[in-house]
Amino acid sequence: MTKPSISIQLWTVRTELESDPEGTLAHLSEIGFRNVEAFGFVDRADALAAAFARHGLSSPTGHAPLASDVENPFAALDAPSNNAVFAAAAKLGMTTVVDPFVAPDRWQTLDAITKTAELLNAAALTAAEHGITVGYHNHNHELLSMIDGRHALEVFAELLSPEVVLEVDLYWAAAGGADVVALVERLGSRVVALHVKDGTLDPIPTLGAVPTDQVPAGTGVVPLAAALEAATSARYAIVEFDAYPGDIWAGITTGLAYLEAKGAVR
Repeated sequence: MTKPSISIQLWTVRTELESDPEGTLAHLSEIGFRNVEAFGFVDRADALAAAFARHGLSSPTGHAPLASDVENPFAALDAPSNNAVFAAAAKLGMTTVVDPFVAPDRWQTLDAITKTAELLNAAALTAAEHGITVGYHNHNHELLSMIDGRHALEVFAELLSPEVVLEVDLYWAAAGGADVVALVERLGSRVVALHVKDGTLDPIPTLGAVPTDQVPAGTGVVPLAAALEAATSARYAIVEFDAYPGDIWAGITTGLAYLEAKGAVR
């Protein structure tokens, strides 16, 4: 079993980055992170690359829209082209770019799911020209939607080209009603990254509302340890909070320690 590398999704500290980018990256490095997962990097790739280098950080994965189109109400009208995304990713040394969100209405029918898979498969061809792999990150709606008795995410996975990977958000999968460990096992080698995120699931979060139940990894009800063990192909275990009412730095530090205790490496 490959020991996954620990990372942190920078969305977790988006507020801190906005007010003090240098101090925030320095603190992440001081805590012990060596990898980060960037977002919104296309228009600032050069600056981010320099900042990451100053603080001894790498960004092997990143989030950017790849399968979005005008039917997606959450997609910005000026979303960057896939070529621009991958050129920026290459500057940052990324090996995998993950689409973080395709709207719920595009997971309700097989035709719609097929179209999204085709868009991501096409993006993968462009990515390969830059030496980059593409993937998809779930929320809860891809699990809540069922196609012939199966989670839409699993139907989607079977429509993807072999080189396209998945980043499974364990918290959102649980919030979508999935048996998280069984899901990870069925998705198998597609799963190259995990968002190791915990919560009480009380109340169950709804998409579009800020979650109020998230807690540091290992202190909630999401079966993180069993999922980590089941994800034998995972290369990255990524700390993330969508929202956390406590001390964010304490929560992040707890997540890092949890992952190290479970065998992940910095």
